Order: sequence, then structure tokens, then C-alpha cells
Amino acid sequence: MPEERLSWPKTIGLGGQHVIAMFGATFIVPVITGFPPATTLFFSGIGTILFLLITGNRLPSYLGSSFAFIVPIGVAMSSHGEGVALGGILLAGTCLLVIGAIAHFAGTRWINALMPPVVAGTVVALIGFNLAPAARDNFEASPLIAVITLGAIILITVLGRGMVRRLSILIGVVVGYIAAAIMGEVDWSGVGEADLVGLPEFHTPVFDPTAIPIYLMFLPVVLPLLAENIGHVKGVGQLIDRDIDKLTGRALMADGLATMVAGSGGGSGTTTYGENIGVMSATRVASTAAYWVAAFTAILLGLSPMVGAVIAAVPAGVLGGVTTALYGLIGIIGIRMFVENNVDFSSPKNQFTAGIGLIVAIAPFALNIGDMEFGGIVLGTVATLVVFHVMNLFDREPATTKTEEAVEVPPPVEG
Repeated sequence: MPEERLSWPKTIGLGGQHVIAMFGATFIVPVITGFPPATTLFFSGIGTILFLLITGNRLPSYLGSSFAFIVPIGVAMSSHGEGVALGGILLAGTCLLVIGAIAHFAGTRWINALMPPVVAGTVVALIGFNLAPAARDNFEASPLIAVITLGAIILITVLGRGMVRRLSILIGVVVGYIAAAIMGEVDWSGVGEADLVGLPEFHTPVFDPTAIPIYLMFLPVVLPLLAENIGHVKGVGQLIDRDIDKLTGRALMADGLATMVAGSGGGSGTTTYGENIGVMSATRVASTAAYWVAAFTAILLGLSPMVGAVIAAVPAGVLGGVTTALYGLIGIIGIRMFVENNVDFSSPKNQFTAGIGLIVAIAPFALNIGDMEFGGIVLGTVATLVVFHVMNLFDREPATTKTEEAVEVPPPVEG
């Protein structure tokens, strides 16, 4: 149980398993977005410690990089630079912290009313599918390496068992990395120049009034973070056979604060990790002591610029293979939310809500107001919310139990 302790050797061993489980997904985000990998690892460890403290050491969780931030970070980096991207992460974390505080005192039913499964699923799906062009561009950079990486991920997922299957992304990246190195496609110059031990690169957020549309792109990211945290509480509660729903508000506040801290110093936004629930399920050990070990290990890795340089050297072809899989999985998580919550797509209200939101984001549509341009994710999220609630307001047909009842969001697979 969370409050129980094993011997130190066993605890350290379990902590190592949690580090391996989170590592592949956590380092992929900074590699894709251009953030310093060592800094992201450092702040993921800090965020995990904050989470354990705020939840009273009663809710085991590792906070790693969230894929939901990839799109807005990418847009911000290309148009305004890293400072604006960090400002957006800080804004998203602040919103999640406020929502968590409200949920702590008022419960989470209002979240379900504002964002029922058809809305939540659509927003999560459109974030993933909006990333398709980025995956294509990386894939075309080195098609052979991309195919090797993607093929390795697929084969390991199908043929692997237990922990190996859960680490298919990490192992696939390693296979692709080795193949790229053999073919001379890895630039090692940064590794040779990096120190073995040293402080990570810290950067500060920037708030630019001309970048308001960019900042708004980070707000839809709050929705998958809500789903992941609420689902995490449910998943852990089922695993340890306890009702820990009262910790939901604390979990949201903790992830919000961890994301704010990361954004304040140069790290990626954080979220709870399904991979680490998988480790708990396999080992039947939910002791939070193992997560403390994992957190401090991540901090130590973040204090090695050489580790960060090795991660940053991952070539574009490897990213092409892994992002083709990961971006699709983000979209499918949204679709899974439809299925697991029994969303009734015979209802025109649900059809238009999901259909319009997805088309606006995938196209992607754009809206220019003066010097500001609002992109597909922002417009798709707004369209999804407006279409559902306007149609719901004027809907004179009896509500169906499939979509109108408050349904808790299931735990998505993070990565």
C-alpha cells in the first residue's frame, strides 16, 4: 500500500523500474519540441516530489512530460521563441491549479457538466490528429530510420510481454537510435562538449501581448490533463481497492503547480503517467517510497549535461517513427473516451459536436484578427464547446442516458 515500506534494496529496485517506465515518454517531448532534455528530466523529478507532498504521500504517481503540450510549444517556438512557449506552459499550469482548488472544495461533477465525454473525447482527439503534419515532416527527414523505429515499436508491442511491452516506445527509440548511429546519421558533437555533471539549462517565461493567440493554444491542453489526473486517481483507487476520490482536487492542484514550476524554469508541462500505473499493477506494490526514489533519480539525471546531450542527439528519422505512433495514439485516446463512456453517436448533437470540432482542428482552420492568428486547436476546442452547449440548450428531445449522465473520465494511456 502507499504508506507501507519495503527494504531499501527492493525500494531502490522498484524506483529504478519507475524511472525506466517514464523515461521514454518524458525525454521524447523535449527532443521533439527543442527544449533542453536535462532540464525537463530535472523538473519532472521536482514535480513528482511536489505531487507526493501535496497529496499527503497517499497517491503514488510519477509526473512526466505531457504530449498534449507538443503542438502549442511547437507553434510558440517557431513564431515567438522559447520564452513565449514557457509562458504558455505557466498559464496552463495556473488554470489547472485553479480548477484543482475548485474541485477540492466543490467536487468534480461540474467538470463533467461543462465537458461531458463527447466534448472531452473530441478535444483530446483533435490535439493528436492536429499533429499529423509534424509527424510526416519528421518521417520524411529519414524514411528508412523512421520505418526501422516504427517497425521496432510495433513488433515489441505485439511480441513483448509484461514490462517489455510497456517499454515498447523506449526500446523502439533505442533501436532506431542505434540504427541511425550505424548509418552515420547521429551528430555526437554536443555529447563530446558536454560536462558529466552540471546544472541544467534554466530559461524564464516571457509574456508578450502580441502572442495572445499562442497563449490561448495552451488552454485546451488543460482538458487532457484533467482527464489524465482524474483517470489516474480512479485507476490507483481500483488497484489498491480504496476510495481515494477525495484526493482528485489535490492531484489536479499538484500537477498544476508542477507544470507552473517547470514552465518557470525551462521544463515541459507535466502529467500523471499510465506507464507507472502499469508498473504498480505488475509488481502489486504501490508504496510511494519507490516514487521518491524515481523522483530523485530523475533529478540526478537532470544534473548531467552529458545525459541531456545524448538525448538531444536523437536524429529526426527516429522522431519520425516514434511520433507517427505517438500522435496517432493521442488521437485514439480521445476516440477511446467515446467508446468507454458509451457516447451515443446516433444523436445529432453528438455527431455535430465531434464532427465539426475535428474538422476545424485537422484542416486546420485559422482565424486572423488584426495581427493575431488563432489556429486549429484553439478554434476546434471553441467550436466543440459552443456546438455542444448551444445544441444542448435548444435540444427539445429527451436526453439519453448514454451521454447526459455524469460519467467519470477513464484513465488514458499517457506517453
